[in-house]
Amino acid sequence: MDGSCKHCLKWMWVACFCFEFMLVSAEFQRFQHPVKADGSLSFLVIGDWGRKGAYNQSQVALQMGKVGEKLGIDFVISTGDNFYEKGLATPYDPHFKHSFTNIYSANGLQKQWYSVLGNHDYRGDVQAQLSPILRKIDSRWLCLRSFLVNTEIAEVFFIDTTPFVDEYFRNPKHQKFDWRGVIPRNKYLTRVLKELRCALRESVGKWKIVIGHHPIRSIGHHGQTKELITLLLPILEAYNVDMYINGHDHCLQHLSSITSPLQFFTSGGGSKAWKGDFDYLDGGGDDEIKFYYDGQGFMSVELTPTNAKIAFYDISGNVLHSFNSNQLYYTYSSEM
Repeated sequence: MDGSCKHCLKWMWVACFCFEFMLVSAEFQRFQHPVKADGSLSFLVIGDWGRKGAYNQSQVALQMGKVGEKLGIDFVISTGDNFYEKGLATPYDPHFKHSFTNIYSANGLQKQWYSVLGNHDYRGDVQAQLSPILRKIDSRWLCLRSFLVNTEIAEVFFIDTTPFVDEYFRNPKHQKFDWRGVIPRNKYLTRVLKELRCALRESVGKWKIVIGHHPIRSIGHHGQTKELITLLLPILEAYNVDMYINGHDHCLQHLSSITSPLQFFTSGGGSKAWKGDFDYLDGGGDDEIKFYYDGQGFMSVELTPTNAKIAFYDISGNVLHSFNSNQLYYTYSSEM
C-alpha cells in the first residue's frame, strides 16, 4: 500500500470517528443529582429574572432564599430569559454577576442551578451562557440547550423551545437572534424531538417533568405556543409526562389538562411582571384554569415516591396557590 492510500485511510478513519462522536453526542447530556436521605426531592423554579435586581428581582430572590432554606432544596431550575434584554455579550459580561451571583446570594440558594435559554438569551451571545467559563465564575451555574437531570425518583428533561417558534425566523422585526448551533433549523428540531422521545421511552423515574421556556398552554400575555401544541404536546401525553413547567409569560399560573393528568405550570415572575395582562384559552374550558397571578414570584416542587406538592409564592413569601398530585389523580381516575 503506497503512502497516498495510507493517508486516505487515515482520514477516512478520522471522518468515521468524528461521525460516530456526533451521533453519540447528539443524545441529551445526562446529569445525576442525588435525592435526600429519605428519598424525597425538592427544588425551586424561577423564570424571566435577570435585571440586575430591578423590578422586584431582589425581593423575589430574598424570599426564594428563605423558602429554599426551609425546604432544604436540592437545586434551582431557571425557565429561561436569564439576562435581559439581550442575554450576555461575552462569558465575562458583568451582567452575569450583577444579575445572578450578587442577587441569589442567600445560603438557601447555594445549590446547583439548571437553566435553559429563553428568547431574550438568544438575542445575545448564546455561546456565552453555555460556556464552562461561567461555571468557573460561579460553580452553581449550568445552562445547556437541551439536557436531562436524573434523580432517584424523578427525571427532569430540559428542552430548548426558542427555535420552535416560527415568528422568530419569519418576522423577527427589530430583534436579532444568535442561531449558531440551530441552523439548519428543521434538522435541529427533528433531532431535539427524537432525543426527547428516546429519553422519555427509556425513563424509569416515578416523576417525569419537562422544562421549557415557552408555554404550551397559557392565559398570559404571550398565550399558547402553537408550534409546541403541534410538535411537543403529543409526545408529552404519549409518554405520560406529569408536568410541563415554563416561563416566558411574566406571571404565575397552573393549568390542568382535561384529557390527561398532565399539569402545566408557569413560573415567569422573576422580575418584571405584566399586571392585568391575560387572555383566554383557545378551545379549552374554564375547568383547565386552576390558578393565575399577574405579579412577581416563584414556585416550589416537593416530590416523594407517592406525591408531588407544588406551591406558588409572591414577593412577600405568601403562598398563593398549592397543589397535591394525589388529589388530581384521584379525581382523574374517578372521571375515567
